Formats: sequence, C-alpha cells, structure tokens
Amino acid sequence: MKHVRAASLFAAGLGIAVLLGACTPAPPTGPGPSTPPPSPSLSASGTATSAPLRDPAPAGTPRAVATGLQAPWSVVFRNGTPLLSERDSARILELAEDGTTREIGTVPGVRHGGEGGLLGLAVDSRDRLYVYSTAAGGNRIQRFELTGAPGSLALGSPETILEGIPAAGVHNGGRLAFGPDGMLYATAGDASEGGSAQDLDSLGGKILRMTAEGAVPPDNPFPGSLVYSYGHRNPQGLAWAKDGTMFAAEFGQNTWDELNIITPGANYGWPRVEGIADEEGFTNPVQQWEPGAASPSGMVHVDGTLFIANLRGTVLRQVPVADPSTSTEHYNGEFGRIRDVAVSPDGELWILTNNTDGRGNPGPDDDRILGVRLDRG
Repeated sequence: MKHVRAASLFAAGLGIAVLLGACTPAPPTGPGPSTPPPSPSLSASGTATSAPLRDPAPAGTPRAVATGLQAPWSVVFRNGTPLLSERDSARILELAEDGTTREIGTVPGVRHGGEGGLLGLAVDSRDRLYVYSTAAGGNRIQRFELTGAPGSLALGSPETILEGIPAAGVHNGGRLAFGPDGMLYATAGDASEGGSAQDLDSLGGKILRMTAEGAVPPDNPFPGSLVYSYGHRNPQGLAWAKDGTMFAAEFGQNTWDELNIITPGANYGWPRVEGIADEEGFTNPVQQWEPGAASPSGMVHVDGTLFIANLRGTVLRQVPVADPSTSTEHYNGEFGRIRDVAVSPDGELWILTNNTDGRGNPGPDDDRILGVRLDRG
C-alpha cells in the first residue's frame, strides 16, 4: 500500500482549513437539513481527541465472491440479499451464497450508450428497490417492489419518481443512496454541458435530494427545487460519516478529481474551477487527485474511514474522516478498474471490478466481486 496526499496540500491540516475558509452561497434561514454538526472526534484545533486506535483496513488476500459479471455498476443489499446492476444489459441480478447469480428482472426502456445504461441502485427502509437508468428522455429514477424470497426474487412494475435528468454518452452521474435523514440522494452529471452545472433550473451537474416518492423536501436549500448542491461535473460516490457529514467523490476533467464535503446550497465550482482554487463563491474539495491516478466512483463509510473505488487509478483508496486531506492506496493495479465498494451484512468489504465496460482489460474471471476482511485493530 502507498500513503499519498493531495497534490496541492502542503500541510496535514490544510484541507480542513481550506474547507472552513471557502465561500459558499448563503443557505436559507436556519441550518440545512444535513448540515454536519461539529465532529465529536475533533478538538477546536482540528486535532483528533477520541479517534479509534486504528482505522479499519483491508486484511489478507481478497477472495472471489462472484465472477463472470458483465459491466456491473452497483451492488446493494436488500434484507441481506446482494443485488447487482449490469449497465449494458439492464439486468438486475441477485447473488446467492455460493457466488452464482440469477436475473430477477430487466429494467424496461433502458438505452445503453457510452457511460449510460442501468447505473445506481438503492434500497429503502421498506425493502423497495430504487434504480437510476438512462432512457429515451434522459436519465430517470424508478422504484420497484420486489416479490418472492431470496433465490426466487422477482422485479415488480416500475414507478417513475423522477425523469428528465440530462443524459449523454458521458457524465451521467448515477449514484443513489438514502441519507441518515431518510431522504433519497442522487448524483447527476453535467451530460457534457458544463454550463448546466451552474444553472439552478437544470438538474444536470447537481446532487439531488428528494423524498422516497420523488417530491421536494420542504427543507431543501432552494425552495421548490430538488437541487441540494451544484457546480458538479460527474459525481459518482456518496457516503455519510457517523456524525452526518456528507461526502461526495467526483470525476474532474483533465486536472483534478475531487473528494468534497457536501453542504446544502453550496457551489462546487464546475465548470469555472476544477479542484482547489480558493476562489470566492466556490467550495474547495478536501482532497484532489490527478484523474489518471483516481477517477473515483463508488464510496462507503466504515468506522470513521471512507473507502473509494477508482477506475483509471485501479486502486481502492482509504481516507480517514478525521483528516480527509490524506489517503492510503490498496491493491494498486492488482484488479484493474474498480467501480463500486460496499460492506456486506457480515462486515466484509466488497470490491466490484469494472473491466468489461469497454475501457478495461478483462481477465478470464472478470468482472468480479472481491471480498476482504477489515482489520479494525
């Protein structure tokens, strides 16, 4: 493994200092719905005061959980059963304990092209499945009831809760996740129209926040709008720390990929700025990487640590929440492109490779889910 720091950070605490000093648009009166409270693990000076003895880290050689997957994009758990999306085939698969997969259904109307297709999945507290996919009229979010028992699950009829998210051959975003507030969050790319990221009337280049029915929550930062944050190019990773701090990982263009702390109503600068710019009106990322070393996609939080899947960088990156300006790389180049990362119900870290998406070099068993135990010290 290799320890690295963001290229433009010259001291361990600078990422936090930059974040606190960055200017953002004034949010509505009162605190935002997910504005993170002061972290209980940091003192006023930013020094860790109650950090665990050791951050969780992958331990041992990853095992093959499943093999032979075709352009998988997202993995989630529905009442303990793993569900996978395949981007190009529009199939949703359930995974058995022996690593075999079976199709539970195909999402109708999906149009694959370039980076578009069947993308992110999420499961709500009622075990309903939410799906982000590309259709004729743009990207959309649909909800499905699931019937049957594990081993015989079936996909019900779709209910579209949001449509008209800009779509293109690239920059579709696509990640779905329920936050600790019970709201559904979605990452929307700029669909190759950079100016849309600064247009609050467009859903492109945004992180969106909605109810489980797709309605605008009354405490969103812009009244009547699903927009939660803007100025994004192609965000694909979402995770929340234990204290409610929201993180997003984002693809840059030619200069910097980003890890951002998301606050309601904030502007993250694209296309005017990329990476740490210290420019008034825009919020700086807490860490940045050259795209060839990163291209971050899925992300998960475990016990004060973020794990981030990286495509071009072909690494699993580990970032401590207490000092998000630093990171550690695991499995550099060993498994090729990594699209998503998740934690299984038994606490194993699952790594989803993405070598069959047209941009990788697939091996005989690709694509795979790899599982590895986490050593928590």
